[in-house]
Amino acid sequence: MAVLLLAEVTNGELAMDATAKAVTAAKAIGDVTVLCAGAAGQAAAAIEGVAKVLVAEDVSLGHRLAEPTAALIVSLAGDYEHIVAPATTDAKNVMPRVAALLDVMVLSDVSGVVDGATFERPVYAGNAVQTVKTSDAKKVITFRTSTFDAAATGGSASVETIGAAENPGLSEWVEDKVAESDRPELTSAGIVVSGGRGVGSEEDFKIIEALADKLGAAVGASRAAVDSGYAPNDWQVGQTGKVVAPDLYIAAGISGAIQHLAGMKDSKIIVAINKDEEAPIFQVADFGLVADLFQAVPELTEKL
Repeated sequence: MAVLLLAEVTNGELAMDATAKAVTAAKAIGDVTVLCAGAAGQAAAAIEGVAKVLVAEDVSLGHRLAEPTAALIVSLAGDYEHIVAPATTDAKNVMPRVAALLDVMVLSDVSGVVDGATFERPVYAGNAVQTVKTSDAKKVITFRTSTFDAAATGGSASVETIGAAENPGLSEWVEDKVAESDRPELTSAGIVVSGGRGVGSEEDFKIIEALADKLGAAVGASRAAVDSGYAPNDWQVGQTGKVVAPDLYIAAGISGAIQHLAGMKDSKIIVAINKDEEAPIFQVADFGLVADLFQAVPELTEKL
């Protein structure tokens, strides 16, 4: 079966981690053709398991606009039974539009492939796994990348340049405002240090950042911390934030509400620091420290 995979491309550069993990998932279905909307074709061609790369370079595709990207995918859809993408912010904007234009359902956050028509996806904040079988002629899918290993590099797929589809003209790019950071990107970081409501203030969140910087880690936050203004929105981990699965996840001052656990419980090692020994976070933690984070976190940072 032929699979068209929308690569994650930002400012002309391939997001290798998300794309390579989606390739691993897509390989379980069939032969994978990667679509790079806005350059990055050579990088995608190096991912093992990719049979072919299509590159569409056009001014309408260079700034992550959903409508022209969806129109491009639909124009190519006739040759593919499966149209897939990593479940990133961009793909969650594009793929439902693709499904609507094709008049089919969209399967979001797929965490397992049973066969070409049957898939697994988490429901109830990850407390249950739903098995879904679709009879749609075109299967439109986003993969939860935290549950798949990244495909290796070293491939040499052919690269073909294609033209863009007609732009629907429903949106236009004005400007990008990007927060600059020397820290790793949250969803692909090997280590994440997160703070919750217990941190108490935006000023006190600096102790979380200091520990993260010492470890070369990304910084995360619970929804409670974000809603309270302690941390920016793009740090939020959880059901309504980002899903992460790093090698090490350190949660400080996070009680462990089910919505937060849904975003990080696949982490390889979970360390929890909380003064409440009954906090739910300790039920999923590999290592738990019942302590005041304002003493424990700076001390841990110093010893590191």
